[in-house]
Amino acid sequence: MNELYAALLRHDPPAWRAALAAIDPQLHPVDRNATHIWFAFFPLELHLALEAAPDPDALVRRLELKGRWRLDGQIGSSHRFLYAHRYWPQVRSAMESADGSGELADVVREVATTAAPAAGVAPGLLYGIAAVLLMTLRQVGPDAFRAEPATVHLSEARRTSTPDEVLRKRARDDSQGLLGFLRGVRKQWTVTFDEDDPAGRFRAIDGQEIATAARVDRRDFHARDPRCVPNEGPIPVRCRSASCGMCWIGVLGGAEKLSPVDDRDERRRMRVFGYLDSPDERPILRLACQARAHGAVSIVIPPWNGVISTLTKR
Repeated sequence: MNELYAALLRHDPPAWRAALAAIDPQLHPVDRNATHIWFAFFPLELHLALEAAPDPDALVRRLELKGRWRLDGQIGSSHRFLYAHRYWPQVRSAMESADGSGELADVVREVATTAAPAAGVAPGLLYGIAAVLLMTLRQVGPDAFRAEPATVHLSEARRTSTPDEVLRKRARDDSQGLLGFLRGVRKQWTVTFDEDDPAGRFRAIDGQEIATAARVDRRDFHARDPRCVPNEGPIPVRCRSASCGMCWIGVLGGAEKLSPVDDRDERRRMRVFGYLDSPDERPILRLACQARAHGAVSIVIPPWNGVISTLTKR
């Protein structure tokens, strides 16, 4: 793995973006969004900036970073929202024999193909998790990577679900009952923020901003994530006007059921924060205080927020 790590050090952020673009058509649909979301949550540019900073703490303050932006301490759990997280042990084992030679996309394919027989799945289902684990190794180093137990952080019910079952569940909207057509704007949709937890969801009224809808969940999320305001739900939020950047989310499924991005507020502010610069009308990264639900959606909440646009401008 030391040889693989040394090879990965040679690839800069543009090379990683090119590799993701190269494997994107081959990513299984169940993990296509999740893979791109993970790379947005843990950008190499941020890691390199902190690594090179003479005073990392000063840079953290300048970038207004809050939460857990480093992969250290969450090596085995950061990718839990990928379906193929369940195959982490097999993919990690396959990485031991990889030397990292050749194009980066080919290294991803090699690791996935090597792991596929042990996992009992087609290589395409493992491309996303292979790319994620290679980037994790790149950021934390071989010693920390090896020291992390290959534990699958999923319930038994989630482990036994198939990719097609997950995709169907993400696509399915809530039934509004026999007279649902009479509910009009009072229709309610499920917003899932943890697919592995039956309680990891809340309801949104049709057209309601996701961050506002999340306030109905009064559990103590502040104890788990200090960025969360007590009694305000699982999504960290302060301003509710696209100004703070704390409420950014990734959309695993149902992006097409959210309101289009408003160019003046949401898209402009997403560029300011450095989370996303996309022309898509309904991208997979959103601000929860701006995105309005018009159907059931599945989201994932990033572990940090900040203003990193000076690092990620391309």
